[in-house]
Amino acid sequence: MSLRVEVPAPESSRIRRFGRTQRWVHRTTAALMGVCVVTAACLYIPQFAELVGRRELVVRVHEWTGLALPVPVLAGLVSRAFRSDLRVLNRFGPHDRRWLRAALRRDKRPSARPAGKFNAGQKVYAAWIAGATLVMLGTGLLMWFTHLAPLMWRTSATFVHDWLALTIGIVLAGHIGMALADPEARRGLRTGSVSREWADREHPLWRP
Repeated sequence: MSLRVEVPAPESSRIRRFGRTQRWVHRTTAALMGVCVVTAACLYIPQFAELVGRRELVVRVHEWTGLALPVPVLAGLVSRAFRSDLRVLNRFGPHDRRWLRAALRRDKRPSARPAGKFNAGQKVYAAWIAGATLVMLGTGLLMWFTHLAPLMWRTSATFVHDWLALTIGIVLAGHIGMALADPEARRGLRTGSVSREWADREHPLWRP
């Protein structure tokens, strides 16, 4: 994986991509997810568990952080701009199917991957991680409050929770890797603006 280094464009040639609410939701959710992943690793990997110790505290931090995961998104719904972005993420068009076909063929030409404000890969990731978070929340509650369901359900919930956690870790690693390879996208989430040249190249159908 190569990391692209780009010289930031002058402010006069930059366009607005994200507002304060979108950036706050992303940062807060990322922080909560990071704590969940780290604490899960400390609970399931013996070497990490030995380094950290205090298993009961790690369990409590993991549980309460997991419960808090949906809160940033729910709080962000008060923002009209955030709700607008969610509607865009939830809609697939012909250009998204074309983008996915190009991705499967490993065709990296910009002309082969038309995208609006969000490309098809970002839409698929957003839908998957949202669904995975809800499943993890539900199975985690069954594991936490043992009186809520019979033993069979709790055993199944533990199995799903553990294996889905591993899958989430792998997907998040890929997400972070792609972000590291695109400094302008990271700058957009950090400052809220991106260069017009980047937007025209990566998201040609987006009309800010």
